[in-house]
Amino acid sequence: MPKTATAVRSASEGLHLTADVLVLGGGPSAAWAAVAAAESGATVVLADKGYLGTSGATAPSNTGTWCVPPGENRHAVVERRWQRTGELADQRWMLRCVDSAYSNLLKLSEWGYPFPSEDDGRLYIANLRGPDYMRFMRRRVLLAGVTVLDHHPALELLSDGGAIVGAAGAGRQIERDWRVDAKAVVLATGGCAFHERILGSTGLTGDGYLMAAEAGASLSGMEFTGKYTLAPHGSSLNKGLPFRWASFYREDGSAILGPTGEPLRNGIGDREEEVARALIGGPVYARLDQAEPALQGWLRQGQPNCFVPHDRAGIDPFNDLFRITLRAEGTVRGTGGIDIVSDDCATGVPGLYVAGDAASREIMTGAVSGGGAVNSSWALASGWWAGKGASTHARRRGGKAFRSEVQPLGQAGLRPAASPRADIAATEVIEAVRNEVTPLDKNFFRTGTGLEKSGERLETLWRDVRDHLQGDGLERIRAREAAAIAAAGRWSVAAALHRSESRGMHRRTDLPGKSLAFAHRLAITGVDDFRIGGAPDRLAELAS
Repeated sequence: MPKTATAVRSASEGLHLTADVLVLGGGPSAAWAAVAAAESGATVVLADKGYLGTSGATAPSNTGTWCVPPGENRHAVVERRWQRTGELADQRWMLRCVDSAYSNLLKLSEWGYPFPSEDDGRLYIANLRGPDYMRFMRRRVLLAGVTVLDHHPALELLSDGGAIVGAAGAGRQIERDWRVDAKAVVLATGGCAFHERILGSTGLTGDGYLMAAEAGASLSGMEFTGKYTLAPHGSSLNKGLPFRWASFYREDGSAILGPTGEPLRNGIGDREEEVARALIGGPVYARLDQAEPALQGWLRQGQPNCFVPHDRAGIDPFNDLFRITLRAEGTVRGTGGIDIVSDDCATGVPGLYVAGDAASREIMTGAVSGGGAVNSSWALASGWWAGKGASTHARRRGGKAFRSEVQPLGQAGLRPAASPRADIAATEVIEAVRNEVTPLDKNFFRTGTGLEKSGERLETLWRDVRDHLQGDGLERIRAREAAAIAAAGRWSVAAALHRSESRGMHRRTDLPGKSLAFAHRLAITGVDDFRIGGAPDRLAELAS
């Protein structure tokens, strides 16, 4: 029988559990981490901000994976992918990921996940239907004996002075505080979408980044937040595939021209820059008129949710013009996150591990987006590694009793450095950050002058957040989200200013082209006073 967490107290006193491993998050990487830890013999608690199985960016999506079968060809596949990463990825990690992801896809099949069959009868394991996949993983997590706390967002990590020993938070539906004492914690809290209205990303507010930084972990790749995806105007749908067969027009009906004077076709990849320039100038419209009738049927069948906004509006997107926009995706499809220091996804802080989009994916994707496929396989692999690593750490701690003196690490949004002020509201904080990190003319196309101005505004905002933002009761959740978004925006802009070049999705119009001096990753360490470090001789101290 699987081992389960032990309750210390509950009811009116709040919920207090003890376990070997605590997993924070509810997406695929969290599920895989929980299963891996449980199968290693650990008692596991999983606490999710939402409902495990429906929350996060994967649950509402139809996502491919980077599925590479074993064999000599895998080296060539990885090499080809590496060539597109801006020289920042690590081929050893890429190979580890494709091997572990493939192994876990086979596990899914063995466990009974209903993969579709190809014409020859073989299972097609390269695609995962988000709703089915996450429902299946919820069942697997529960079957492994994991204690699942739905709608229990974490607010802060707990430390005994030498290691991370749990986390604490608040229950949304059952209004109670909770605390889990654990010998190891896995952060699988996802990326930061800066409160952009995109599918499945409402709860992705960078909470894990702030908690990790408060514990002493570093982040990297935070400058690579310039990933945007085409979407019908006014919708939350961020699935750009159909725009590969689109033509683009201005509001007056004139065709938008490409760089060589031809009508712009295919808004995917490099052509996104042309669409972005047009959108800065005014409204842009599209028509999927490059898709042949047979392809139209395939698109509707393979990507059905892409057509829901059109069907509701009575629009035939293959024949009618419809207005479009570019949705900012922050570090959800950007690459930044918590830095990994070892093969088991440790963060360098004893007892703290990271998986999925909460981790930096530079080692996998470098300066370009991991999109759905690479990020999906990364979740499969990193969740497994982090769960195993956390369970191993828990065993090393053995029967060591939890210290009575446990320090909660949360600061901004929970424990203001000065007196709380009612005029510092979470909603206004979030909107102020969004004004600096989502506009196309500030974040898709960047300049040193623009980044300096944004950085100054975000530093001023951060001081207000740090000193005066505080919520009571369940409002603590919103305050903490606002603080995390402010911190992520501040780090993103500072790293973008520090990277004095253009590379991948980091586009500096004042510094076009790559520089050999920046052919390395930038790590950020610290919260109030932080430093950005690359190679040992390239350190920049920054103070708020």
